[in-house]
Amino acid sequence: MPALRFRGPVLPDGEPADLYVVDGHVTYEAQAGAQTLAEGWIVPGLVDAHCHIGLDDHGATDLETAEAQAIADRDGGALLIRDCGSAQDTRWVQERPDLPRLIRAGRHIARSRRYIRNYATEVEPDGLVAAVALEAGRGDGWVKLVGDWISREDGDLTPSFPADAFTAAVEAAHAHGAKVTAHCFGYDVLPALIAAGIDCIEHGTGLTEDLIATMAANRTALVPTVMQVDKFPEHAAGGQEKFPAYAATMTDLYARRRATVMAAYEAGVDLYAGSDGGGVSKHGNLVGEILAMAALGMPPEYALGAASWRARGWLGWNSTLAEGAPADFVVYPRDPLRDLSVLREPTCIVLRGTPVGPGR
Repeated sequence: MPALRFRGPVLPDGEPADLYVVDGHVTYEAQAGAQTLAEGWIVPGLVDAHCHIGLDDHGATDLETAEAQAIADRDGGALLIRDCGSAQDTRWVQERPDLPRLIRAGRHIARSRRYIRNYATEVEPDGLVAAVALEAGRGDGWVKLVGDWISREDGDLTPSFPADAFTAAVEAAHAHGAKVTAHCFGYDVLPALIAAGIDCIEHGTGLTEDLIATMAANRTALVPTVMQVDKFPEHAAGGQEKFPAYAATMTDLYARRRATVMAAYEAGVDLYAGSDGGGVSKHGNLVGEILAMAALGMPPEYALGAASWRARGWLGWNSTLAEGAPADFVVYPRDPLRDLSVLREPTCIVLRGTPVGPGR
């Protein structure tokens, strides 16, 4: 393929440049005969930090459906995805150069009969460490725990495992070279996980000021999945008749959602954008999550960075489009820091140095 040229401000610093793509990488050295493909604002490939390729309401999808999910995410600008649990073995996605780069976490690990049917590896507390070791070997450096879920006996959210089991699970994952994240809606599950040194919390609607301070000090990340939390009134209504305590809890968590997320932001917790595609939302709507985060009060630069340069660095990829970086980026017709809605209007999407998606 001949060299390609892209012209415009390159975020996050916004300096105008002629960016060239040669052999799948970025260079700023002029290339004779390069084809100018697009002009506009150039943004490092977007990152969906909470996504479920190969998963739907019933468990693992077929391959055709999973492929369509991955393409929708890519065409929405998400060129790097942190899988947050899938019942399908999605290693095949990593073999496709036209699909997003994928960091897998294997299957969710949940308490027996305490999670969505067909989603998770389900174990009792004495089997948790072994399950963590297994999923650490199956994934790409992450393990996903189901921290809490509704208990039919208690009629409300309760921790999936005892505190000592969570501690042992985090230690086991770290010993196997994996980081740990956990689904956490309520408060009760959070102290043990955060004290154990967990690396990330998903949702985190039960966080309090003291827990937020500990997360900030420990550099424990938070993926707030704002669009998921916006579904809490539906969850509450669905459980009102059989589980009124659960409904009340979800209503309270929803009422405090903005204050909780913004307290984490103001305390310096590292926040990243996750669409929960395949969980609660359709694939390809990472931009909706970026807009939702900004609507809570975060500056546009922070909200976009949570789904681009900062998230890429967090996951061990190039945070900027420096010389020699992988050529994964999106070009937009207007400055997204002035108007985040332009993220829905990509001019060109480049993955592994090749234009992909609509208009390629």
